[in-house]
Amino acid sequence: MSNTPLLKELKSSLFQYRTLIAGFSLGLIILSVSRLLLFIWQFERVTEAGELSYLMLMGLRADIVQMGYLTLPLLLFAPLFLNRWGVRAWQTVQSVWLIIAITYITFMEVSTPAFVMQYDLRPNRLFVEYLEYPREVLSTLWGGFKVWLLLTAVVLGICLFGLGKLAKRLNQTTYGHKQYTGRALIVWPLLMVIVFAGVRSTLAHRPANPAFFAVTSDALVNSLVISSAYSLEYAIYSMRHEENASSIYGDASLEKILNIVKSQPHLAGKAFPSDEYPTVHFNKASRSFDKPKNIVVILEESLGATFVEDLGGINVTPNLKRLSKEGWWFQQLYATGTRSVRGIEAVISSFLPTPGRSTVKLSLSQQNFYTAADLLSREGYFTEFIYGGETHFDNMGSFFASNGFQSILGQSDIDNPKFVGSWGASDEDLFNTAHKRFEMLTKKGAPFFSLVFTSSNHEPFEFPDDEVELYSAPKNSVENAVKYADFALGKFINKAKASDYWENTIFLIVADHDTRVYGNELVPIQKFRIPGLILGGSIQPKEIDEITSQIDLMPTVISLAGVSAWTPAIGQDISNDNVPPANRAMMQFGNNYAWMTPKGVAILTPGEDKTGHYDFDESDFVADQNISQQLRNEALAHALLPSWLYQHRAYFVPESLTKLSNE
Repeated sequence: MSNTPLLKELKSSLFQYRTLIAGFSLGLIILSVSRLLLFIWQFERVTEAGELSYLMLMGLRADIVQMGYLTLPLLLFAPLFLNRWGVRAWQTVQSVWLIIAITYITFMEVSTPAFVMQYDLRPNRLFVEYLEYPREVLSTLWGGFKVWLLLTAVVLGICLFGLGKLAKRLNQTTYGHKQYTGRALIVWPLLMVIVFAGVRSTLAHRPANPAFFAVTSDALVNSLVISSAYSLEYAIYSMRHEENASSIYGDASLEKILNIVKSQPHLAGKAFPSDEYPTVHFNKASRSFDKPKNIVVILEESLGATFVEDLGGINVTPNLKRLSKEGWWFQQLYATGTRSVRGIEAVISSFLPTPGRSTVKLSLSQQNFYTAADLLSREGYFTEFIYGGETHFDNMGSFFASNGFQSILGQSDIDNPKFVGSWGASDEDLFNTAHKRFEMLTKKGAPFFSLVFTSSNHEPFEFPDDEVELYSAPKNSVENAVKYADFALGKFINKAKASDYWENTIFLIVADHDTRVYGNELVPIQKFRIPGLILGGSIQPKEIDEITSQIDLMPTVISLAGVSAWTPAIGQDISNDNVPPANRAMMQFGNNYAWMTPKGVAILTPGEDKTGHYDFDESDFVADQNISQQLRNEALAHALLPSWLYQHRAYFVPESLTKLSNE
C-alpha cells in the first residue's frame, strides 16, 4: 500500500506519453510474434544455427533498437507540445505516429516470407531498388506470390482499422488530463535516457547494428533475428556509404592491396605503368588473325549449375549439355554475386563486386568506366546490347550507352514478337532479332561485339506454349522456364552454325547468377556455381577444371578473338598457356565476401572472419582456423581494391595509355 501514491505519481507523469508507450509496446509484440512464426517456418535451420530462446531474446533486443529509432525523433520534440496550448496537438501527433509506425512494421513483416523465399534473407537494399520498377516487380509478385499479396492487403486493412480505433480511444482518455503536462516534462529526460539506451543496446565503443546481432553462421537466421524494418533501414543507411569496403571488412594500405593483387600468378611480371590507373596493363592476345573475330556474349538469366546435369544439377538443359562437348567448358566457374547487374559487371567489365550496389547503377561509373565494349570499340569493333525487355531496367541502357556500347536494342526494337511476358519478348524472339543483326553486321565487314541478355528464365517464368515438353507441373515453374531457355539457345546456335558469321565469331554463353541463392552458410558457395561455355568455328573442345571467376571470361574471349590491348581488368586470360592458372573465385553474398582457392576459403564478414575448406562433394564449408593468414589477406585485398578503383575513377584506360607501345 505504501507504494500506491508513488505508482499514482508515476502513472500521472507518464499519462501524456500513453499513446507513445502503447505504440512502442505494440510494436515489440508484433515483431516478436512475427519472428516466432518465422522461426517456426524455418525451424530446422534455426535450431541447427543456435538456441531458439537465445535467438528470441536477441531478437527482442534488436526490436527495442528498432522501436527506439521510431520513437526517439517524436520524443525529442515532446517538450514543444507539453503545455496547455499544445497538448491536443501532441496527442494528434502521437496518434498519427502510432498508425504510421505500426502499419510500417506490420507491412514489412508480412512482406518478409515472400522475400525470404526469393532471396533467402529478410528485405534488404534489393527491396528498395526494385521499387524503381513497379510493373516488373508486381508482375513477378502476382505470378509467384499471389497469396502473400492478398494476405498483405488483408492484414494491412485490419491493421489500419484497429489502429484507428485504438488511437481514438487513447485520445479520448487523454484530452481531459491537461494538468499532467508539467509532470510529463519532469519525466521527459528519464524517458529520453531510457530510449537512447535501448537504441544503443550496448556499453561498447560502438552502438549495436545488424552485425551485432549476427550470432550464427547462417545468414538467413541472422537476418531473422532482427526485424525487416531494421534490416531495410540499415540497408538504406549503408547505401550512403556503400563505396567504402574498408568500413565493412577492415582496412589496408593501397600499396599492400596492389602488391597482393599484382602478385597473383597471372599478373606477376606484367608492367603497370600508371600510378593514377594502377591496374592498367597490356594483355597480348594468345592468337592472331588477319582480321579479329566477332564476339557474341549470351548472358543467360538465372541459369545456375542447379539446372545443369554435368554440374550436379537436374536434366533440363540438354542443348547446353550437347554444346558443352563442342567448345571450352568450365567445370568450376563461379558468379561474383546474386543479381543480374553483378553478372553484367563481372562479365562485361571484369569488375569485382563492391559492397552495396553494382557499378552498373552507381553514379561515378556512368562514364569513363571500363567495359569490354569500350576496349573493343577502340579496336574498330561495332558494339551493341540486345535485350528482350526494357533497357532502362537496373540502369543497364544508361550504363552501356555511356561506356562503349554504340547501339542499344530493347523490347521496342524486336519486330513482331510471337510472345511477350512480364519481362519482355521471349528468348526465341530475342535470338531471332540477334541473328538478323549479326547477318546484317557481317555484310558490313567490320568486326562486331554483341551482348545478348535473355529474360524468359525470370520469375514469373512466362514462355510460349507447346515449345518444350514440360519437366513438371505447373507450367510456370523455374525448371520449365530453364528448359525453354535452353531450347531457345539450342535453336539459335543451330541457326548460327549455318550462317556466314559462325566461322568468324567467338561465342561466350554464361549465366549471370543462379536462381534464388540461399543456404545456411555465410556464403552458400554451391549456389554461385554457374555454367560457362566458349564456342565458335575456331574453338576446339576443351574442359577447364580450374576454379574460375566470371571476371576471367572476357579477358579470355578477347584474347581468343585476336585482340591485344591495354586493360585495367585483373581477370585472367585463360587462353594464355604460359602462365599458371589463377585458380580462385570471389563471391559476395549480402555483406559477406568469399575468396576460394584450392588451398581453402576465406570469408570476410562485418563481424568475425572465417577460414576453412570447401567440400565440393558434399557442397559444404568446413571451418579450419589453421589456414594461412595469407588467404585472408588475399581476400581482403580483392574486396578493398574495387572500392578504391571506383572511388578514384581509376578503372579505365585513358587515351594516353593506349598510345603506349607493348614494350
